Amino acid sequence: MDGSRDWAIESIEADAQVLHSSVLPARRGVWSMRPTRPAIVLGSSQHVGDVDEEFCAARGIDVVRRRSGGGAVHVDFGGCAWIDIVIPRDDALWVDDAGRAMHFVGRAWRDALDSMGMVDLAVNEGPHVANDWSKTLCVAGHGEGEVFAATRAKVVGISQRRTRDSARFQCVAYFSWDVELHLGVLPKLRDNPARVGTLVRVIPSVDPIDVAARVAAVLPLG
Repeated sequence: MDGSRDWAIESIEADAQVLHSSVLPARRGVWSMRPTRPAIVLGSSQHVGDVDEEFCAARGIDVVRRRSGGGAVHVDFGGCAWIDIVIPRDDALWVDDAGRAMHFVGRAWRDALDSMGMVDLAVNEGPHVANDWSKTLCVAGHGEGEVFAATRAKVVGISQRRTRDSARFQCVAYFSWDVELHLGVLPKLRDNPARVGTLVRVIPSVDPIDVAARVAAVLPLG
């Protein structure tokens, strides 16, 4: 285990369902989650009918579910930085309001990406803004604490899981954005393929552990 200030940095490799089902310690931690197989991860209440399961099966894409809400998220080993940030309930950073609780996470991501040369980013510190696609595809919405480019393209998506012991902020930023894959996986998007291409701004392609370390280095101590 490496350390950055008082934030532990750790890494787990497993399939996406195992990663989402894992119980992380109720202490400050930054976890690089490394899925060994590509997967489309549905939100806790999302209907499986949103997904073209035949398309996924033909391409070896697992269809799994997470415990947090929102739309689908595609993850794979090389295409994204999937980082989970954990704080215990008694942490000084704990905020009872679930939306505002994500603001410090988004600010840390913004500052970390600034150190990687992405200087025009902003954190959504206003309310969650839904639209016609956001229940289908996570990156289509504008959640509190999430990070966006000036073009309104999403840079970092964040969802949250809470237990009586801790909060777990599940974050994904893409090194590459595969429009054709998303059109294949999610039939609802096929009516407007050009729109899919505008939803995401990718981050510089580096080792996800390096991304985790940069985020940990700018997370607050208070």
